[in-house]
Amino acid sequence: MHDEVTGQEPFGDDGDDGGDGFDVELLEEELRQAAAILDPVPAQLRQIAVEAFALLDLDARIAELTFDSVMDAIPVRGATDVPRMLTFRAGEVTIDVEVTGEGLMGQVLPPRQAWIEVLGGPQSAVPVVADDMGRFTSDAPPNGPFALRLRTGGDVVVTEWLRA
Repeated sequence: MHDEVTGQEPFGDDGDDGGDGFDVELLEEELRQAAAILDPVPAQLRQIAVEAFALLDLDARIAELTFDSVMDAIPVRGATDVPRMLTFRAGEVTIDVEVTGEGLMGQVLPPRQAWIEVLGGPQSAVPVVADDMGRFTSDAPPNGPFALRLRTGGDVVVTEWLRA
């Protein structure tokens, strides 16, 4: 694409800025190297990212978080140890979840039987079964980042990852 005023290619189209010898790709590489030295990614964060990627299910639909009581609810004065309420939605499927220090419970809507896994890392998926009314419980509270993977019939739905 040509700039009508200057008659030159716009900056970044071909890796050159118009002929002054400035190499954008070289600058990008130098900035990457500087960031790796001055502000490296913590090893624990890198490990969490690798573990989350290992749990990726390419055939799954992503259930988006539509309600989080930590962000959306009005706090009640004097209330302590209040459960966290979450709602996820993927198309016609809604997953309501209550997270406490003792575990979690929830319901799949519309009601249906489902196999649910509470994901927390590649080796720590906790299986839970939803009954005919879509209700499920787990006595294992999520510790750290977690997501839910719901399997019903041929459908697979995975929630966004959240920190417990």
